[in-house]
Amino acid sequence: MPLHIDYYASLNSPWTHLGAARIEGMAYAAGATLRIYPVDFGEIFANSGGLPLPKRSAQRQHYRLQELVRWRDHLGIPIQIQPKFFPSSEALTSSCVIGVRETMGDQPAIKLAHSVLKAVWQRELNPADPATLATLIGECGLDADAVLKLGADPKWAALREADTKAALARNVFGAPCYVIGEDIFWGQDRLEFVQRRLAKG
Repeated sequence: MPLHIDYYASLNSPWTHLGAARIEGMAYAAGATLRIYPVDFGEIFANSGGLPLPKRSAQRQHYRLQELVRWRDHLGIPIQIQPKFFPSSEALTSSCVIGVRETMGDQPAIKLAHSVLKAVWQRELNPADPATLATLIGECGLDADAVLKLGADPKWAALREADTKAALARNVFGAPCYVIGEDIFWGQDRLEFVQRRLAKG
């Protein structure tokens, strides 16, 4: 039976973005399945002792910017350190990703989620804008009108709430988190350990 990775992602997180291509590649190389959950990290922080970025100390915010530069240069992934459309509302984008996941499968949902992240962190686009999101959906090879209509169904927001509660129950507390069985790996800087876990089978 192939290994499975539950992938808890924030569609606003630069760290999720920096790990996006690598977690996909690792899963593919290991023959593992990968399922994305764009959960509500505001709710997760409120219940796990974390703080949203604007409420963090000036020292932590300053350090975060330095770390983003370091990781950008280390990985060779171009990102805007202070992008124009951050944070971007996840209300529509997360519903579209969840709707695609539940009706079309994991791979197109992951592709769309990563496109949303790239829009914020590389392309200086606002994926919360329906016209921009339609373009991103089309670039993923999906029917933009159909996916936007799908994402407007309130049941996906309700499912996101349920996914968020389930994430908390599994001890997820930050983005991104990669969960394999009982093993939790928090942060794109833990992907080496994900790769080792996958190698164990």
